Parts: sequence; C-alpha cells; structure tokens
Amino acid sequence: MKKILIAISLFYSLVSYAQKEDIKTVLSEITEKVKSHYINKETYKKVDSLLQSEYKKGTFNNLNKKDFSTFITQKLRTDIKDKHFFFKYLDQYSPEKLVDEKQKEKENDFHNSLENFGFENVLRMEGNIGYINLKGFASAKSSEKTLAAAMNFVANTNSLIIDLRENGGGDNEMLLLFCSYFFDKKTDLYTTYFRNKDKTVMNSTQPKVSGQKYLHKKVYILTSEKSFSASEGMAFFLREHKVAEVIGETTGGGANPGEHFILQNKYFLFVPAGEVKSVISHKNWEQVGVTPDLEVKPENALKAAHIRILKDILKTGTRTELSILEIKNLINKLEQ
Repeated sequence: MKKILIAISLFYSLVSYAQKEDIKTVLSEITEKVKSHYINKETYKKVDSLLQSEYKKGTFNNLNKKDFSTFITQKLRTDIKDKHFFFKYLDQYSPEKLVDEKQKEKENDFHNSLENFGFENVLRMEGNIGYINLKGFASAKSSEKTLAAAMNFVANTNSLIIDLRENGGGDNEMLLLFCSYFFDKKTDLYTTYFRNKDKTVMNSTQPKVSGQKYLHKKVYILTSEKSFSASEGMAFFLREHKVAEVIGETTGGGANPGEHFILQNKYFLFVPAGEVKSVISHKNWEQVGVTPDLEVKPENALKAAHIRILKDILKTGTRTELSILEIKNLINKLEQ
C-alpha cells in the first residue's frame, strides 16, 4: 500500500512539473512574439518581467488553461496599457488542414453571412433620416454587396446615423471601404507603420464603390466604450475630415492593429504590431479613445442624434415628409 501511495505521489509530482514546464514555455513564447512584433521594441522587457514575476509567485499553479489565458490577457492589457492584446486557450484545437484559397474564402463568407456581415439593421427614421446599425467590420470582399445594399437603401435620406455602439472593430479594408462612401474622390486617411517589417503603408478611400455614395449630407456616429478599433477609426477619421459628428461616450481606445499567432497548438495570441497615424493630425486614439462631440449615455445616443437632426431640419428649412408642426411635436415627444 505504501508503494502505491508513493507511486501516486510521484505521478502527480511529474504531472505538476510537466504543467509548470508547459506554462514556462508558453510564457517565453509570448515574450518572444512581443519582442519580435510589438510596436514598441522595448515593451517585451516589461512583459517578460511581469510574466516571470507571476510565475515565481505561483499565480498559475492552480489555474486551468482557460483561466490562465484570461489572466494573461488582462495582465497584458492593464500593465502594458494596450487593449488589443488578446490571449486565449483553444479547446480541442488541431492545425488546419491544407485547403485551397477558394475553399477558405467560401468558409469565411459563410461564417460572416451568419451575422449578415455585421449589419444588424438598416432603417429610415421619421424626418427622412437614414440609420445603419453595424456591429462589426467583416472582410471587405464578403461585405461589399451588403454594404452597397445598405447605402443604396439610405441614399435618399437627408442625413444618416451610423450606430457603432456595439461595434468591437474588425477588418481594416472594410473600414476603408465604408469610409469611401463619404468622399467624392480618393482620399488619404492614415498611415500604418509596422515595426517588425519596418514598413509604412498609406490607407486611402476608394474613388469608386458598388453602391451609391453619401455625399454633402450630415452624418452622425453613435459610440460607447464598447466601440473599439476599426469602429473608433471610422468615428475618428470621418470627424477629422468634417464628414461626421460623434454622439455617445468616449470609445475604448484601441488604435494599434496587429498579428495573431498559434502557440503550442493550444493558444491564440494577438500582438499589436502597427501604429496608426492620421494624415491630418498625425495622431490616433490609442489609450485615449474618441471623445464625442455630444456626450450622452450610450442608451440615449440614438434619441439625442434624432433630436439634433430634427432641430437642424427646422433651422435649415430642409424638406421632409413631416410638416413643421409634426417635427416640433416629434421633438417634444422625444425630449420627454
């Protein structure tokens, strides 16, 4: 019996040792990826220090893989102050089988189509106001037709509200494509510098789009603290070019695009690898977010935008399907 207990104890000791070595290896790989790719070349030292400190304290000893990855994500985001960092345990992950590019594209299109490429709904509100609720930026290629349909639907409205309050970001090319609908010609918006490639890329709107452009009309973008990355970019750049006003609350503050890696066939790691700079201000919204022109609680942002537009209609004498009295009554109703 004593030999059995010793054997069991030895077995668990070996398992514990193997788990610690596995964690140690993963921590080293995280540091190495940050060293090779993160936009600030010195940040890896801080990452290594904080991860090794937690390892020595035994923080990870009693954490399962999911909790371990959640802890790492929060630690990187809070200590490095970059919300784009992301680390996740991949349950039952296996390396992708080799498939041709057309097959991959079909699979991606199908996945994105299940959420209508981020387009939650498109409406015409009272006062001839267009409304587009976009919850994510799917790939530009797969989203192009849906975006064109949405823009064609609101083409005859006098003003447009774009709701990004629940938009966590996504594809950079889709950001540029959407912005292209508000410029009559190709316009440079921002540069992106990638340290690991020592390369700077210019990001510009497209001169031509599939749908009808929305030019020389007022645009309002709704935001919340959940608005992040590409959605922040849309608010930031359209306002900078005097295309849109921003209504809601200050956004999340994530401007650095990045690259992803699979570690040990178990974990997904996203490392911010680029730095965005506006061609106008040479700034971005990293860590500070986009501050709205009109600050209101997110749940009141749509109503605030509606009231703002209706009052502008009265001021400018813009013709809508509503009479002046009907507009005034609607404003009173919304303000109650």
